[in-house]
Order: sequence, then C-alpha cells, then structure tokens
Amino acid sequence: MRWIATHWIVLVMFAVYTAFLVHHAIAGKRRTRALSDYYVGGRSMGGIVLGLSFFATYSSTNSFVGFSGQAYSYGAAWLLLAPAAVIFSLLAWMFVAPRLRSFTEQLDSVTIPDFIGFRFDSTAARFTAALIVLFASFLYMTAIFKGIGNLLEVFLDIPYVVAIFIVLVIVMVYTAVGGFISVVRTDALQGIVMSFAALLLFVGTVSAAGGLGTIADLKVDPATADLFRWDTAMPFPVLIGIIMAGTMKFIVEPRQLSRFYALEDERARKQGLWVSTLTFLVVYAMLLPIGLYAHSAIPQTLTDTDLVVPTLLDSDVFAAPISAFLLVAMVAAAMSSLDSVLLVMASTCERDVVGIWQRALTDRKALRATRGYVALFAVITAAIALDPPGQIVELTVFSGGLYAACFFPAIVLGLYWRGGTGVGAVSSFVVGTLSYAVWRALPVSEVVHEVFPAMVLATGTYVVVGATVGRKPAIVGELFRTGSEG
Repeated sequence: MRWIATHWIVLVMFAVYTAFLVHHAIAGKRRTRALSDYYVGGRSMGGIVLGLSFFATYSSTNSFVGFSGQAYSYGAAWLLLAPAAVIFSLLAWMFVAPRLRSFTEQLDSVTIPDFIGFRFDSTAARFTAALIVLFASFLYMTAIFKGIGNLLEVFLDIPYVVAIFIVLVIVMVYTAVGGFISVVRTDALQGIVMSFAALLLFVGTVSAAGGLGTIADLKVDPATADLFRWDTAMPFPVLIGIIMAGTMKFIVEPRQLSRFYALEDERARKQGLWVSTLTFLVVYAMLLPIGLYAHSAIPQTLTDTDLVVPTLLDSDVFAAPISAFLLVAMVAAAMSSLDSVLLVMASTCERDVVGIWQRALTDRKALRATRGYVALFAVITAAIALDPPGQIVELTVFSGGLYAACFFPAIVLGLYWRGGTGVGAVSSFVVGTLSYAVWRALPVSEVVHEVFPAMVLATGTYVVVGATVGRKPAIVGELFRTGSEG
C-alpha cells in the first residue's frame, strides 16, 4: 500500500495511456481486413499521422534515455546529431519515399526484404536481407528494453525483471492485435506526447542547472572544459561515424521505410516530410543538450550515461506530476519503437523467411502466423535484455550502422540505378556485413568509424558485381518508367 501511495500519480497516468493503446488496438483490428492492412495499412494513410509515426518510431528510449544523456560524456560535439537527424529525415522523405512507394505498389511488396527480392528477381537476396533485418532488430529492441527497464526500475523502485515483463506484455498484445494501423495511430499519439515531454525535460533540467548560461560556466570549469572539444571522448571522425550510423537508418531501416509503403498519395508524402522533419528539429534541439546541463543539475558524478535521465526523474528536479508524465512519455517512446520493430520482424519472418519455403497461405492463416511471431520475438528480446550485450547507444548505433552498410546500395541505388542484379545485391550484403564487423576489430577503427569503409566497400561491390554478373530483371524498365512519372 505504501508503494501505491508513493506512485499513484504515475500509475493513474499509465492506466490512461494503456487504455489508449487498447482502444487503438481494437480500432486497428476492426480496420484490418486483408494482409496488406496488417502489414502496411492498406497503403491508404495520411501524411500527418505517418510523419508523426516516422518521428516516434525512431525516437524511442534510445533517444530519451540514451541520446539525451550521451553528451554527459561525449561533450558538445554530440549535439551534431540534431542536424544529422534533420538532414536524413529530409533525404528519406524527398528521395526514398516517392519511388519506394511507387515501386512497392507495382511489385505488391509489403516488406523491405520482399522489395529487394522482387526488385532483383532473387530469392537469395530476399532471404539474406531478411536475416539481416532479424539480427539487427534483435539488437535494437534489446536497447529499447534496456532503456525502459532502467527507467521503471529507478523511478518506480521495482525490479528490472518486473519492468521488462510489464513492457513485454503490453507491447506484445496491442501490436499483435492491431497491426500496422494500430501501431501508426498509437505512434502519432506518442509523438505528440514525446514532444511535450522533451520540452518539459529540457526546461526542468536547464532550470535545475541554473539557467541556459550554465553552459558558459562548464566551459571555464577545469572539470568540464574538455566537454567542448571536438574529440572529447574519441577522435572526431569516429564520433561523426557514430552519428551517421545512428541517423542514416532513416533511408535504409525497414521500420522507418515501412511508413512510406502506407502513404496514400503525393500530398500525404509532402505533409509527412514537413511534420517529421520539423518535429525532429524541435525535439532533438531540446533533448541532446540535456547531458551537458546534467553536470550542473545532478550533484553526483555518473559513470553510466544511460542513468542521466533516470537520475533526473528520480531527483527533486521535477515536481511529482511532471516526473510521472515524463516517465509515461518515455514508456510511450519505448512502445513506439518496439511495436514497429516487432511488426517488421514478424512480417519479415512470415513472408521472407518461412514464407519463401512453403506454399502461400491464405490471408487469415498468414495473419495468425504473423501475430504468433510478434509474441515469439517479443519474448526472446525481453529475455536477451535481462543481460544486454551493451549500452543503449552502442546497440542502437551498431544496428543502424549494419543497416547502412548492407542496405544502402540495394535500396537507394536500387531505386535510382537501372543496373544491379541479385548477385550484386547478395554480394553487397556479405561484403557490408564482413567489413563492418572486421573493421571494428582493427586498430584503425579508433580513427575512422566502421560505417564509412563498410558502406564504400558494399556500394563498390554492388556496382561492380551488378554490372558484370547476373541478369537484370525484366521488370526494371517498367518500374523506372512508372516511378519516374510518379
């Protein structure tokens, strides 16, 4: 009873939030009449809701707990993540969205691996891409679970295992029931909540630190002056690589690109572009400096930057109702990414791993199987998160970098260059993965981040092999003619 009396505000807010999730899950289930509805919203959704969803599905606890606290050790150079997010959001909506929407509709594609398989007429490329999606998604979801587990453990004074279980049950149920429509509608709500949360978190932290001018004090304090060097935590090229790996995923990551599949028309794309990009600009400009101001707002020294935000919430920085709202907003941030990644994993497994080896299922059976995979992957990832293999930013960046290294050639060049073959695509996946992994083990990785050489080598492989080995699919001419017209 004492625990309930202490945390009743957050429990009430959490109950209200959960009620919204249930409502959207039921509404999504009612609107799901075909497999394409469950996977990509029937390709008939508006730009405003998809723009908010594009922002929200990226801005999970990785952002509110990991990214916002990282400047505590990485310094002011970490703030470059904000313009990088804005730039890659623009690039994704301007150059990837229109052609991907057109190509995937012509190909009847509903996942990134099946787009790759159909575009290159290659089952091998489709299957290999699916394996990459599953592996990278496990890493990313582990980071999200870790972030929300840390928050609930510190703020609600509950065991980490219990926190993971609570999140697991909620996100598993509403994602499995409602599918893409439920996920996107929930993301839109979560995007609005997260925007208000970022404002409150920024204002509260800056106020506790002594005001915006505290930054000037940090610059002259010998204990914190190093935070304003370009190489505070590592060589600057490595930091830029981390930032690129964390934001380049906008143009290659399946959970982000799935929003483009669902666009109703060109007007929706333009709406989504402005909503998404402006939201990234405003929210990240407030989130990323929090790690710097935390040096003045938090009296003790922290060794784990993942604990910066949980410590702020558990201190006297915020009034109890605001802390409760911020906690629920960060739970929403976690849900908005977990649901998207779970849906991508489940649809990829059903359609591009299991599906290519079995006879086509009816929509009803495929839906049932996909919902089963949602539950399976949620449980597996939650189990991994009980003893995660790394910190939040580390896992997030590795996942994003792997997508960039492997998928940039096949997706971006695949949309704009008529060349390329299935053999070239598979070769680029292999070279991208190996070079990304091997470079990390080399001493030179301390100077140049692995995402750069991996992308260069994968792209070169795609172009050379695609121009000399294998056959160009017959459908390419029609895809580019219609895509260019669109």
